[in-house]
Amino acid sequence: QVQLVESGGGLVQTGGSLRLSCVASGSTFRGYTAAWFRQPPGKGREFVAAGKWANSNPYYADSVKGRFTFSRDNAKNTVYLQMNSLKPEDTAVYYCAAGTPITSTLRSHSVYAYWGQGTQVTVSS
Repeated sequence: QVQLVESGGGLVQTGGSLRLSCVASGSTFRGYTAAWFRQPPGKGREFVAAGKWANSNPYYADSVKGRFTFSRDNAKNTVYLQMNSLKPEDTAVYYCAAGTPITSTLRSHSVYAYWGQGTQVTVSS
């Protein structure tokens, strides 16, 4: 059983930066693909970024490509999401997830077995 805890959310102005962290406990991220999803107010959960255990190139949603950076420190059981050039439309609850999807499905939230509680990110205009 993998337990995930996110941190690092907050209120930031347009153009600002935040770094989210997600720590795994109970078990580790070993062998799991880790991902970030977000849920904007009144909308469904959407894919943001993901990285496989083997540290291949991360995957990104088009809306965040070039602004967000996914990274993981397997020794610390932690994954990160560095968010730069934030926009009001990035406002959402951000969730960390872990699972074992195949590449073609890793953008789908339904393939992830483990989820954190979420951290709020608010970008003011």
